[in-house]
This record gives sequence, C-alpha cells and structure tokens, in this order.
Amino acid sequence: QVQLVESGGGFVQPGGSLRLSCATRGIVFDRYNMDWYRQAPGKQREWVAGISVGRDTNYADSVKGRFTVSRDNAENIMYLQMNSLKPEDTGDYYCNAVSQNKDYWGQGTQVTVSS
Repeated sequence: QVQLVESGGGFVQPGGSLRLSCATRGIVFDRYNMDWYRQAPGKQREWVAGISVGRDTNYADSVKGRFTVSRDNAENIMYLQMNSLKPEDTGDYYCNAVSQNKDYWGQGTQVTVSS
C-alpha cells in the first residue's frame, strides 16, 4: 500500500523556519518526481516546489530564495526547508509523488505563520 506522510508543520512567527518531511512507503522512491503543494484557507491548492528524479529543483516565485526542497533516496523522504516565513505561507502543505501514470498524495501538514 502506498503511503505519503507529511510532518513538521506547526505554528511559527514571521521570519521563523520550519522543515517539512514527506515520508513515503510502497513506491520506488528514486523513480518518482516529487513536489510540494500548499492550500491556504479559502484558496485553491498551489504548487510550491519540486525535485526531479535527477535532483533538479524548481520553485514558485513566491518562495524562491526562502524554501529549499531536497530528497533522501536512501530513506525515501523528501524535505522542504522553509526559512524567512511570512503570514502568506500559511496553509496546509501536501507532498505529491508522480511517475509515468501514477500520482500519489499525502494527507497534508498544517503550517501557520502569525505573530
């Protein structure tokens, strides 16, 4: 059974940092392109960052320079290091694994940035 489990969310003040993790089971992790998405209250889900099988990374303009995505293929985990957090980064963060015609999602972890 495929599982993607996000963790590391929480409450943080503006300017703070969090590191999210996406632990995976049941997939051949190093064959999947991995992405982070987020959904703010009342808004549509948006793409945040991604890391390919070849470890190429891409970021939404809104997080570029503040967030860093990485992956540990030995542990089957993807990370999102989030620095200089802003209130507009608040939302539920989801990881997504894509390979050919397979597409899996986690249940999300909540991030709240507020003073």
